Amino acid sequence: MRARPDPIDPDQRIWRVLGDPLVPPTGSGPLDGEDVAVKDLYAVAGQRVGAGNPQWLAAAPIESTHADAVALLLNAGASVRGISRTDEFAYSLAGINAHYGAPPNSRAPGRISGGSSSGSATAVGLAQASIGLGTDTAGSIRVPASYQGLWGIRTTHGAVPIGGLLPLAPSFDTVGWLTRGAALLRSVASVLLPGDTGLISGITTSTALLALAAGDVREAVAAWIGDRAAPSAWDAGVLPGWLAAFQTVQAWEAWQQRGEWLRPRLDGLAPDVRTRFERGSAITADQVRTALDVVAQARDVIRSKVGDGVLALPSAASVAPRLGDAAGIDAVRQATLALTCIASIAGLPAVSVPLPTADGLPTGVGLIGPAGSDRALIDLAGALDLGPFPGNEKCPTW
Repeated sequence: MRARPDPIDPDQRIWRVLGDPLVPPTGSGPLDGEDVAVKDLYAVAGQRVGAGNPQWLAAAPIESTHADAVALLLNAGASVRGISRTDEFAYSLAGINAHYGAPPNSRAPGRISGGSSSGSATAVGLAQASIGLGTDTAGSIRVPASYQGLWGIRTTHGAVPIGGLLPLAPSFDTVGWLTRGAALLRSVASVLLPGDTGLISGITTSTALLALAAGDVREAVAAWIGDRAAPSAWDAGVLPGWLAAFQTVQAWEAWQQRGEWLRPRLDGLAPDVRTRFERGSAITADQVRTALDVVAQARDVIRSKVGDGVLALPSAASVAPRLGDAAGIDAVRQATLALTCIASIAGLPAVSVPLPTADGLPTGVGLIGPAGSDRALIDLAGALDLGPFPGNEKCPTW
């Protein structure tokens, strides 16, 4: 059990609601003494789901029960510290909410925090919570983990129950979480995940995939991988087509989920989020059928190539871009999605392991494993880790 952090002043960029705790544990178990920042997509009894949008929050009902994942964490001894900010409807990787601001990046001041699990990530990075509960559709755990020097996992699609979770694109939405160390990442897995159904053997990597990252990230990840991984041939030339199909299905599903409510309220969205939803509204049935075929074929290829091994690649294509660099943020988003869409398309688990670049900025190596190998993947990542990201050693019990 760790000591509870000192009382904190609520930063509205990080927290929508904060308590001490907001919700106490309902049981006892492996998470005794831990506290959770819950992304504002999960139902917390007695609270509303705000989804990063003030109009949605104002109209949302007060929840009568906890989301499945929240209930499991509480029953295992954790408390809910508060409800943390998210990008609007979780449709961004930047961590910049036009209504509430950008949660700070404590490991890279002046740079974006990464989204859409931005508030949960920042709360963990600042030691305001020990567990950041989030979601990962296209990288929304892996990207903030990489940008903020944290551990994070995107779980096998469908492995963790999603009752009480506001969806974005159900074909790709997964439960995920962030911590400051592998041990707690694994403890949460023991609570939220069933036993592994997939095995792992051996690590592979691809120079073609590494080449998609900026030089400083590529060098840090390649040095971490060292001689641990065997080379694997990946055709990076197919990724633009896979990513385009993925984004088409994601946008179409997002509009199916939120379009009826959003249509008269599009002016209330941030410009980048609005553009993504408007794209979803214009996708035709033929376009989505074609995209679904590409995604299905890509899923088969990816799962076949990963096999029962682990693919090592950068968690994000660059270090966190600087706040205010809109063009740079958009360019980095597309480059990063080319990497993160691999696990998202295939529905595979992916762990992000923190490491610094040569300049000391946070980045991450991503480990993608077979479906159902989540716990073994965390164990492997922990065994291979070269040591805590600078700053994480201050909280060894995390």
